[in-house]
Amino acid sequence: MSSYLRSPFIWVFCLVCPALVLAADSPQPDLSAQAILSASPDSALTAALQKLPGEHLHLDEAVLAAAAQATDARVAEAVMKAAGQTVRREKGIFDPELFGSADWSGADTPSASLFSGAEVLETDATSLVAGARMRLPLGTQLTASLNSRQLGSNSTFASLDPEYQAYGSLSVRQPLLKGFGPSALSDLSFAERNLEAAGARYDGALLAVRANVEILYWELFAAERNHAVTLIIRDRAEAFLADAQLRATAGMIGPSQVANAEYFLTEAEQSVLDSEEQLDLFSDRLASLMGRRSDKVRYRAVDEPPRQFKVVDPDSLVAVALRLNPELRARAREVDAVKALEQGAKWDARPTLDVIGSLGGNGLSGTAQDVYFPGDPTPVRSDIDGGRGDSIDNVLGRDYPTWNVGFVFAVPLGNREGSGERGRVRAEVVRAEQNLLAAQRSFAEQVRAQYRELARGQERMAWAARGAAASIKQVEIGLIEYRNGRSTAFEVVRLAADLATAQQRYSAALVRTARAAAILRQLTGGWYCGTNTGNDPVDRENGS
Repeated sequence: MSSYLRSPFIWVFCLVCPALVLAADSPQPDLSAQAILSASPDSALTAALQKLPGEHLHLDEAVLAAAAQATDARVAEAVMKAAGQTVRREKGIFDPELFGSADWSGADTPSASLFSGAEVLETDATSLVAGARMRLPLGTQLTASLNSRQLGSNSTFASLDPEYQAYGSLSVRQPLLKGFGPSALSDLSFAERNLEAAGARYDGALLAVRANVEILYWELFAAERNHAVTLIIRDRAEAFLADAQLRATAGMIGPSQVANAEYFLTEAEQSVLDSEEQLDLFSDRLASLMGRRSDKVRYRAVDEPPRQFKVVDPDSLVAVALRLNPELRARAREVDAVKALEQGAKWDARPTLDVIGSLGGNGLSGTAQDVYFPGDPTPVRSDIDGGRGDSIDNVLGRDYPTWNVGFVFAVPLGNREGSGERGRVRAEVVRAEQNLLAAQRSFAEQVRAQYRELARGQERMAWAARGAAASIKQVEIGLIEYRNGRSTAFEVVRLAADLATAQQRYSAALVRTARAAAILRQLTGGWYCGTNTGNDPVDRENGS
């Protein structure tokens, strides 16, 4: 087989072969360029696209469905909710806490002492404790408590039976070094910064979903056009084979030409299978993002890629991306989170020095009874007479006040635990800062790359359109020369192949430029929308 028969240009021969056969019998053949391959999109391509089965899908519909169903977005949302609950947990450390206890006890104690008041001393006791405590953001610990105790005894020397004892206090403990301020708030600040980072990553996940949907949608658009072209080539290959068989029967050509035609058809059929698999692949990927499959064979792209985009200065794009990109914002918050831990570790590496103090009071009450001492018939009776409430009133009124003030200190020898943790967190800060710097450089590089893709995409589309127009003119001239016997059929096929290649380049340029715009929107945190110029300083500073 000749080498030119293996050339991809011969595929387009199938598009013009029937017209070339008619040219031998007709004085006025219909061999215009529009009949071979018209401008984008030509009638044959349009007809082939209309016949493709599938469910029509608009880009906005795909984006909305993916935003609600995409697993990456749902994972990011779950991470954000978990971070929110972590903040709630850390704030709960500073919530007031109520506490209390109750205890009942009794004992029978034999005694040989004359002053025990009974041979077997029977006692019972009831102890009640209630109070509240809380921790303040400065590390201060406040505790308010009230204790009430009831004592009962069969001793003849017990002047109060039952006897009610009460005592209460309001105490405070304030760390001055370890545990002070930033140390007490470090875990909460760390959780809050992580929540902000999770929120930024959730925004980034939504932007990534939109960008991925757009890219897949335009890839589906291009795959449909490629599949339609292979269908046209396959149909023309079938017609070319039938014509070759007729001409071979008439003795006009040899069996090798028929074999060539059969080879063209087999290649065309395999290309149809390959392009259809590619089309189904992009449709399945889009369905996975949206979380639902089409009721028909596949999804069909209804919208076409935009052809005009505003080109923004690359320095402005980089500045916007460094400020608004969700991943960079998340990493910046992570740096702040680790720095909060570092501040807490600095204070925790210091010795313990706490100031303590309290104010309180005691109370006593009970039911008075006569007490007789041996040898004295005159009873002795206490002036105290009342119930449990009277003893509590003594405490609240501070009839019998108490107070204390002091300090507690502890100095760990070597301080390896505190200083080791401080050094570890400092290293984590450096690691987080370097990760942020690396990400900033990487994103700046990506922004400039996509800027070049977008800027050159405009030029690429212009040249592709110009090339398609020139190819159409070439085909028209080539057909005229062929009718006048000044050109060969293979030359016409080559010119038509140039036209097909130019049209494919134009379609590829559309998709390529739209893809760059979608990625720029993602990199700039949604700021770039294809219409903003970035020339307004307020627009650059605040975003859109």
